[in-house]
Amino acid sequence: MIRLKSPREIEKMRRAGQIAAAARELAGKLIVPGATTQEIDKKVEAFIRSQNAIPTCIGYCGYPAATCISVNDGVIHGIPGKRVIRDGDLVKIDLDVGFEGYIGDCAATFIAGKARCDEDVRLLSITRQAFYEGLKYARPGYRVSDISAAVQRFVEENGFSVIRDYVGHGVGKEMHEEPEVPNFGRPGHGARLVKGMTICIEPMVAAGDWPVKVLKDGWTVLTRDGSMAAHYENTVLITDGEPEILTVPEPEV
Repeated sequence: MIRLKSPREIEKMRRAGQIAAAARELAGKLIVPGATTQEIDKKVEAFIRSQNAIPTCIGYCGYPAATCISVNDGVIHGIPGKRVIRDGDLVKIDLDVGFEGYIGDCAATFIAGKARCDEDVRLLSITRQAFYEGLKYARPGYRVSDISAAVQRFVEENGFSVIRDYVGHGVGKEMHEEPEVPNFGRPGHGARLVKGMTICIEPMVAAGDWPVKVLKDGWTVLTRDGSMAAHYENTVLITDGEPEILTVPEPEV
């Protein structure tokens, strides 16, 4: 069942989103050659807790960390550990923040140090823009698959592939709510978007083919062909007009 959010609930989600976006921004600054993924995770966790919020990834289905950090051919759900970030690595940070019972969810991909090649830079740019192509359809009257089709069309027109095994989703009191929001499909299908829905649009894009594999840890998802991958995500509120991105940092005064 899709849960529409009240103005009171939206305010809490807006605050959760602000904290999540600020944590994502912090992570981007911490992603430098020589840092370990665990060091980044611990600093982001400390920041989230300093905001009187909860890193809701911890313990979710047994997940052991505050963030998911995936490197290079890692798509999503990489577990932070002793891995040292190297110059040119593509590092994906995905995190969820709980505030007064409501969740903000966002992700982004960063290049550590200097990019290895122009294609890596283009992969990040296309993945981020694919989110905004989907966002154009995050309005009342459209259907979920209108978002999906827009993401797929843009990614494939630019020579990349959308990951099909994992999808965006609704979000609110739970990290994953209905509806699912795939990054592929034909337009005109799925739930109709209405005011008060909160969804995560999150293109996951591979430089090569789209099939993936999961490592023995049960979490880490890699591209099967070893190609580079990127991920970009925001929590979005469906309004009666322009969609609102909830995962934006609090404005500086």
